[in-house]
Amino acid sequence: MSVQERKQRERADRERLIVATARELAEQQGWDAVTTRRLAERIEYSQPVLYSHFRGKREIIGAVALEGASEMAVAMRAATAVADTPRERVAALAHAYLDFADRNPAVYDALFQLDGGLAYAQEDTPEQLKDAFAALMETLSEVAGDGVGPEAFTEVFWASLHGIATLTRSRRLLPEDAEQRLELLVDRLAVL
Repeated sequence: MSVQERKQRERADRERLIVATARELAEQQGWDAVTTRRLAERIEYSQPVLYSHFRGKREIIGAVALEGASEMAVAMRAATAVADTPRERVAALAHAYLDFADRNPAVYDALFQLDGGLAYAQEDTPEQLKDAFAALMETLSEVAGDGVGPEAFTEVFWASLHGIATLTRSRRLLPEDAEQRLELLVDRLAVL
């Protein structure tokens, strides 16, 4: 291995460490606790080293969001792959999405609540975000109904899931009604 290759590998390892540490800190204490000073202390590198990877917190949030989008896409595809019928796939998709949001609140915030400097629904949208949307659309296009564009249907279904995730987390919806909400969403919105 050349010196250049070793340095590139070490740089990539440091970047992964920064993102993992930021994510861990955000999940434990919230995004307000994630500062470059605190991250530098936790990873045992100086702040200039951290800034050599990311220009600031915004870019770190973006990196966490991209990692989370990839994980969410994998989770949704895994859940739908074991379902047999369109209804089961849509229900599995909804459960996987909401489970991801519940288990990873800081990542979910990085994806959908915070400014990570990422473009959404544009030509320059990062591939990880496009793939997460594609993971939704793969299942939802089956049940959009005649004359309904799969992209528009996916956006409406996704917005519903996002609303449920956000309102549940902020305790504005009763947790005991969670399953009924999902049943209504799946049965009333999707053409099965």
